[in-house]
Amino acid sequence: MIAELLHDLGKAVALPLMVLVGLGIGFWLRSLIFKGKRRAPAGGPPPLPMGMGPASAHEHPGPSARNGLTSAVAEERVNRILKRVRRIELITRGLVKETIGGQYHSRFKGQGIEFDDFREYQAGDDVRFLDWNVTARMNEPYIRKYVEEREMSVMLLVDVSRSGDYGSGDDSKRERMAEIAAVFAFSAQQNHDKVGLTLFSSEVEFYLPPRKGSAQALRVVREILNYQPRRVGTDFSQVLDLTVQRIPHRALVFIISDFLTGYDNRAWEKPLRAAASKHDVVAVQVLDPRELQLPRVGRMCLEDPETGEQVVVNTSDPFVRQTYHQRVQGMQDNLSAMLSRNRVERVSIQTNTDYMPALRAYFRSRKRR
Repeated sequence: MIAELLHDLGKAVALPLMVLVGLGIGFWLRSLIFKGKRRAPAGGPPPLPMGMGPASAHEHPGPSARNGLTSAVAEERVNRILKRVRRIELITRGLVKETIGGQYHSRFKGQGIEFDDFREYQAGDDVRFLDWNVTARMNEPYIRKYVEEREMSVMLLVDVSRSGDYGSGDDSKRERMAEIAAVFAFSAQQNHDKVGLTLFSSEVEFYLPPRKGSAQALRVVREILNYQPRRVGTDFSQVLDLTVQRIPHRALVFIISDFLTGYDNRAWEKPLRAAASKHDVVAVQVLDPRELQLPRVGRMCLEDPETGEQVVVNTSDPFVRQTYHQRVQGMQDNLSAMLSRNRVERVSIQTNTDYMPALRAYFRSRKRR
């Protein structure tokens, strides 16, 4: 993707300062446009992408350890994250109880049945459930009663690559992903299902085995918000392979990511096909609206948060905006086609809109099948 999106734009507008090693929608809006970030000093490292603050005192090593972050700043960030976790819990628990819980329960059911009791045979009962031992003792036909075993595993695969830290509004994509993951986690918890979490970038960074309980659901949200990734890129292959290997029974797998992987998805299509053949896989795409359409704001500095590469683009040129939109749409069409080929459903959500209508529509569509 990095080599494709704005390469043609660079030729068209002939910006002399651009080193067009190819730019994609991985170049997020920087400095002078949103939130007043400063440009990197000459010869120094590029500024952090928007949404990247100092790391917290977490069990995983992160940038804070290298930069000598003070304990006061670390504690303040942890407290802020805990408050956000509590806010997300209050919001999502209410939404789950009011709108999502019943739809989740009716759509996603377990795979087994559990013996309950015996009762006398009635006309129309399935003769395969006749218990011949009890029938012989009672001199009357009896059948075995079963109850559905609903318990299943819900696995959340959450992208923690650097591009998730971008947000042109109040929430970054990472924060919105955490909130959506909370909806699924509390839905599973309410229906007594297990929920697990895998955080990934260009490698699998964190794995939390599926467990029951509200404490597990809260930990899922806290890990997503607080985790400091070791890598900045994105690769779906390893996390999909892990899902196939670690989860023995059929599970509901939500891949929550921006899916900004460019035109060529062949590198991870085979692992996706393997995961989709074993599990019920759903792709939840979270994007910022500025990634879909360039604003008309004149010259702006864009940065790829996963490589640190920067470029200046003249967004006042209608050809630049139109071509950018067309290339982005082409990438989205390719992603949709790939997911459809492998029977993976897609839910699209933007950071500036309410995600509940999209989730409700998704659950309703699954219930009708």
